[in-house]
Amino acid sequence: MKKILVTLIQLAVTIGLLIWVFHDHEQRDKMGKALQAADFRWVVAAIFAYVTVEIAAAIRWQILLRVQGIRLNFFRLVGLFLIGMFYNQFLPGGTGGDIIKSYLLLKETAHHKAGALLAVVFDRLIGLVALVTITVTLITLRFDLLWRTPVTVESGFTPHQLLGVLGILLSVSIAGLLISFIVSGFNLFHLLPHKFPGREKLIEIAAAYHLYARHWLASLLAFGASLVAHLATFTTFLFAAYALHAEDIRKQPPVPVPAVDFFAVMPIERTITAVPISLAGIGLREKLLQVMLNNLCGVTVEKSKLIGSLGFLVIVICCAPGGIVYFFYKPSGVAKRVRLREMEREVATLEHEEIQEPEYGANRTDGTRRTDRIAIAQTQHPHFSSVRQRDFCHDG
Repeated sequence: MKKILVTLIQLAVTIGLLIWVFHDHEQRDKMGKALQAADFRWVVAAIFAYVTVEIAAAIRWQILLRVQGIRLNFFRLVGLFLIGMFYNQFLPGGTGGDIIKSYLLLKETAHHKAGALLAVVFDRLIGLVALVTITVTLITLRFDLLWRTPVTVESGFTPHQLLGVLGILLSVSIAGLLISFIVSGFNLFHLLPHKFPGREKLIEIAAAYHLYARHWLASLLAFGASLVAHLATFTTFLFAAYALHAEDIRKQPPVPVPAVDFFAVMPIERTITAVPISLAGIGLREKLLQVMLNNLCGVTVEKSKLIGSLGFLVIVICCAPGGIVYFFYKPSGVAKRVRLREMEREVATLEHEEIQEPEYGANRTDGTRRTDRIAIAQTQHPHFSSVRQRDFCHDG
């Protein structure tokens, strides 16, 4: 019931934002003319750019699975990845794809359950770290532009307000990462009350930290793949801007938007739309880009809005094959389709059973000593030796 209510709220917010963004008849006429004059060769380039995102993310996921000793055949690996990409775009909250991917991966890796779960956790975690890194870097490089540019459009909020929201989100993200790192590094879980909010997630993240820290070179490669994926996402929207002939009209003659200025705007859009305010960021994305691109880069309001919609359309096109794959995908050991709620329940149960919380000195019911999640995860799958890690990096 709670999830249904959240989804209804997101749907209402999405509809409200779309009405707010596209209610002006004059603006819609300008958008139609902009689309008629668009150079769709850049849309094709944008599709290739987002395919690069998918390739980089798939490589990252393969690296993380290999560290866990999990090797799937090519078609199952690609199939699981595409399914995850599809549902991350179309399920409320942006993490539904991770639930489905985790469930299907667990069915394919019966003897590596803990490793499979931690690979999914760290995949999401390292993507967040990469986004924070890029955002801080670009905002630092172009802070003068972002802060000092005067406001030229009354749109409900200003670039300064968006920077404030971004600062809050970044602070929360960085604080969360630091707290999880400190808690896991000093094994402080036993000090946290059992009802402490987010305790289970902290324990999962701790297990991922420890497991992947042992294979730092592979983790570094995965981080590099994350950087490529995020930058290629920015490039997807940049090519959408080029398709619409987005120019800085404040200059005479108008000039194309500089890539570095455009890239400084994109982390703000990516970070804020990651918050599940609307469905897949629809409506919110257009409004954010209207404010940022119009005020900071001199792009007309109608083209700023269209860049958001066209960029998202490209993403939808590239992620759509995952829905087709899911329709035909038959996981090992599963005879029928399973509802998302049942998937969530089973994944949550396996997380609790396979990756135990710290209880030093206690005994398990099977008579073996019960340690923290990390030790249990290590017993579930083989680790690479230092020689194997070198081989992995060579053929990865």
